[in-house]
Amino acid sequence: MTVESALKDADQKMKRALEHLHEDLAGIRTGRATPAVLSRVVVDYYGTAVPLNQLASFSVPEPRTLLIQPFDRNSISAMEKALQSSDLGITPSNDGQVIRLSFPQLTEERRKELIKLVKERGEEGRVAVRNVRRHHKDELEGLEHDHAISEDDLKRAEKELQNLTDKYVAEVDVAIDHKEKELMEV
Repeated sequence: MTVESALKDADQKMKRALEHLHEDLAGIRTGRATPAVLSRVVVDYYGTAVPLNQLASFSVPEPRTLLIQPFDRNSISAMEKALQSSDLGITPSNDGQVIRLSFPQLTEERRKELIKLVKERGEEGRVAVRNVRRHHKDELEGLEHDHAISEDDLKRAEKELQNLTDKYVAEVDVAIDHKEKELMEV
Protein backbone atom coordinates (compact mmCIF):
# COMPACT_ATOMS: atom_id res chain seq x y z
CA MET A 1 0.00 0.00 0.00
CA THR A 2 1.31 3.41 -0.96
CA VAL A 3 0.05 6.91 -0.27
CA GLU A 4 -1.02 7.27 -3.92
CA SER A 5 -2.96 3.99 -3.94
CA ALA A 6 -4.65 4.87 -0.62
CA LEU A 7 -5.74 8.28 -1.95
CA LYS A 8 -6.91 6.78 -5.25
CA ASP A 9 -8.91 4.12 -3.40
CA ALA A 10 -10.43 6.78 -1.12
CA ASP A 11 -11.43 8.84 -4.19
CA GLN A 12 -13.14 5.82 -5.80
CA LYS A 13 -15.02 4.89 -2.62
CA MET A 14 -16.17 8.48 -2.04
CA LYS A 15 -17.32 8.65 -5.66
CA ARG A 16 -19.35 5.44 -5.14
CA ALA A 17 -20.93 6.89 -1.99
CA LEU A 18 -21.97 9.96 -4.00
CA GLU A 19 -23.38 7.77 -6.82
CA HIS A 20 -25.37 5.80 -4.25
CA LEU A 21 -26.79 9.05 -2.87
CA HIS A 22 -27.80 10.18 -6.38
CA GLU A 23 -29.61 6.84 -6.93
CA ASP A 24 -31.40 7.22 -3.58
CA LEU A 25 -32.46 10.78 -4.36
CA ALA A 26 -33.69 9.78 -7.83
CA GLY A 27 -36.01 7.29 -6.15
CA ILE A 28 -37.70 10.04 -4.11
CA ARG A 29 -40.74 11.10 -6.03
CA THR A 30 -41.28 14.71 -6.91
CA GLY A 31 -44.42 16.07 -8.52
CA ARG A 32 -43.32 15.03 -11.99
CA ALA A 33 -43.15 11.59 -13.58
CA THR A 34 -39.72 10.01 -13.99
CA PRO A 35 -38.78 6.35 -14.52
CA ALA A 36 -36.12 6.67 -11.78
CA VAL A 37 -38.83 6.37 -9.09
CA LEU A 38 -39.38 2.77 -10.23
CA SER A 39 -35.72 1.77 -9.80
CA ARG A 40 -36.37 -0.12 -6.54
CA VAL A 41 -39.67 -1.78 -7.56
CA VAL A 42 -39.27 -5.56 -7.77
CA VAL A 43 -41.86 -7.80 -9.45
CA ASP A 44 -42.59 -11.43 -8.58
CA TYR A 45 -42.22 -12.75 -12.14
CA TYR A 46 -43.04 -16.48 -12.27
CA GLY A 47 -41.64 -17.02 -8.77
CA THR A 48 -38.50 -14.91 -9.29
CA ALA A 49 -37.92 -11.37 -7.98
CA VAL A 50 -37.09 -9.27 -11.05
CA PRO A 51 -36.56 -5.48 -11.18
CA LEU A 52 -39.43 -3.75 -13.01
CA ASN A 53 -37.04 -2.04 -15.44
CA GLN A 54 -36.09 -5.49 -16.83
CA LEU A 55 -39.71 -6.37 -17.59
CA ALA A 56 -40.97 -3.21 -19.28
CA SER A 57 -40.09 -0.01 -21.08
CA PHE A 58 -41.09 3.39 -19.71
CA SER A 59 -42.21 6.62 -21.32
CA VAL A 60 -43.44 9.98 -20.04
CA PRO A 61 -46.21 11.18 -22.41
CA GLU A 62 -47.20 14.04 -20.04
CA PRO A 63 -45.29 15.67 -17.14
CA ARG A 64 -47.39 13.84 -14.50
CA THR A 65 -47.98 10.52 -16.28
CA LEU A 66 -45.65 7.55 -16.52
CA LEU A 67 -46.48 4.86 -19.05
CA ILE A 68 -45.20 1.32 -18.44
CA GLN A 69 -45.15 -0.92 -21.53
CA PRO A 70 -44.61 -4.56 -20.42
CA PHE A 71 -42.54 -6.82 -22.68
CA ASP A 72 -44.84 -9.71 -21.64
CA ARG A 73 -48.55 -8.78 -21.34
CA ASN A 74 -49.14 -11.75 -19.01
CA SER A 75 -47.04 -9.98 -16.36
CA ILE A 76 -49.28 -6.88 -16.11
CA SER A 77 -51.10 -8.11 -12.99
CA ALA A 78 -47.81 -9.00 -11.24
CA MET A 79 -46.44 -5.56 -12.12
CA GLU A 80 -49.58 -3.85 -10.78
CA LYS A 81 -49.34 -5.84 -7.55
CA ALA A 82 -45.66 -4.81 -7.13
CA LEU A 83 -46.49 -1.14 -7.79
CA GLN A 84 -49.34 -1.17 -5.26
CA SER A 85 -47.18 -2.75 -2.56
CA SER A 86 -44.26 -0.35 -3.22
CA ASP A 87 -43.71 2.86 -1.23
CA LEU A 88 -44.74 5.08 -4.18
CA GLY A 89 -48.23 5.75 -2.91
CA ILE A 90 -49.66 5.73 -6.45
CA THR A 91 -52.42 3.43 -7.68
CA PRO A 92 -51.65 2.03 -11.14
CA SER A 93 -54.32 1.63 -13.82
CA ASN A 94 -54.09 -0.61 -16.87
CA ASP A 95 -55.98 -1.10 -20.11
CA GLY A 96 -54.66 -4.60 -20.79
CA GLN A 97 -51.81 -3.21 -22.89
CA VAL A 98 -50.00 -0.68 -20.70
CA ILE A 99 -49.94 0.48 -17.08
CA ARG A 100 -50.42 4.17 -16.34
CA LEU A 101 -49.14 5.91 -13.23
CA SER A 102 -50.63 9.36 -12.65
CA PHE A 103 -48.54 11.43 -10.26
CA PRO A 104 -50.72 13.73 -8.14
CA GLN A 105 -49.64 17.23 -7.17
CA LEU A 106 -47.63 17.08 -3.94
CA THR A 107 -49.21 18.66 -0.87
CA GLU A 108 -47.21 21.09 1.25
CA GLU A 109 -47.12 18.56 4.10
CA ARG A 110 -45.84 15.78 1.79
CA ARG A 111 -43.16 18.11 0.38
CA LYS A 112 -41.89 18.81 3.91
CA GLU A 113 -41.80 15.07 4.70
CA LEU A 114 -39.86 14.40 1.48
CA ILE A 115 -37.41 17.24 2.21
CA LYS A 116 -36.81 15.76 5.65
CA LEU A 117 -36.13 12.40 3.96
CA VAL A 118 -33.76 14.05 1.46
CA LYS A 119 -31.82 15.66 4.33
CA GLU A 120 -31.56 12.29 6.12
CA ARG A 121 -30.24 10.63 2.97
CA GLY A 122 -27.80 13.53 2.52
CA GLU A 123 -26.49 13.08 6.05
CA GLU A 124 -26.05 9.35 5.36
CA GLY A 125 -24.04 10.32 2.26
CA ARG A 126 -21.84 12.70 4.27
CA VAL A 127 -21.27 10.01 6.91
CA ALA A 128 -20.31 7.49 4.22
CA VAL A 129 -17.73 9.93 2.80
CA ARG A 130 -16.34 10.65 6.27
CA ASN A 131 -16.12 6.92 7.04
CA VAL A 132 -13.98 6.45 3.93
CA ARG A 133 -11.75 9.30 5.15
CA ARG A 134 -11.41 7.76 8.61
CA HIS A 135 -10.56 4.32 7.21
CA HIS A 136 -7.88 5.67 4.86
CA LYS A 137 -6.48 8.03 7.50
CA ASP A 138 -5.93 4.97 9.72
CA GLU A 139 -4.19 3.20 6.83
CA LEU A 140 -1.91 6.19 6.24
CA GLU A 141 -1.07 6.39 9.95
CA GLY A 142 -0.24 2.68 9.82
CA LEU A 143 2.20 3.33 6.96
CA GLU A 144 3.87 6.05 9.02
CA HIS A 145 3.93 3.80 12.08
CA ASP A 146 5.67 1.06 10.02
CA HIS A 147 8.18 3.71 8.82
CA ALA A 148 7.06 3.24 5.19
CA ILE A 149 6.47 7.01 4.93
CA SER A 150 7.80 10.01 6.83
CA GLU A 151 5.79 12.21 9.17
CA ASP A 152 5.85 14.99 6.53
CA ASP A 153 4.48 12.57 3.91
CA LEU A 154 1.73 11.60 6.34
CA LYS A 155 0.78 15.26 6.91
CA ARG A 156 0.73 15.92 3.15
CA ALA A 157 -1.36 12.79 2.48
CA GLU A 158 -3.82 13.63 5.27
CA LYS A 159 -4.23 17.11 3.81
CA GLU A 160 -4.98 15.63 0.35
CA LEU A 161 -7.41 13.18 1.95
CA GLN A 162 -9.17 16.06 3.72
CA ASN A 163 -9.37 18.00 0.43
CA LEU A 164 -10.99 14.95 -1.22
CA THR A 165 -13.44 14.66 1.67
CA ASP A 166 -14.35 18.36 1.46
CA LYS A 167 -14.89 18.06 -2.30
CA TYR A 168 -17.28 15.11 -1.98
CA VAL A 169 -19.17 16.55 1.01
CA ALA A 170 -19.69 19.72 -1.06
CA GLU A 171 -21.04 17.57 -3.94
CA VAL A 172 -23.43 15.86 -1.49
CA ASP A 173 -24.66 19.30 -0.38
CA VAL A 174 -25.19 20.36 -4.02
CA ALA A 175 -27.20 17.19 -4.72
CA ILE A 176 -29.39 17.77 -1.66
CA ASP A 177 -30.00 21.44 -2.52
CA HIS A 178 -30.94 20.47 -6.08
CA LYS A 179 -33.42 17.84 -4.87
CA GLU A 180 -34.95 20.26 -2.35
CA LYS A 181 -35.49 22.86 -5.09
CA GLU A 182 -37.05 20.16 -7.26
CA LEU A 183 -39.43 19.21 -4.45
CA MET A 184 -40.46 22.81 -3.78
CA GLU A 185 -41.40 23.47 -7.43
CA VAL A 186 -45.17 23.80 -7.73
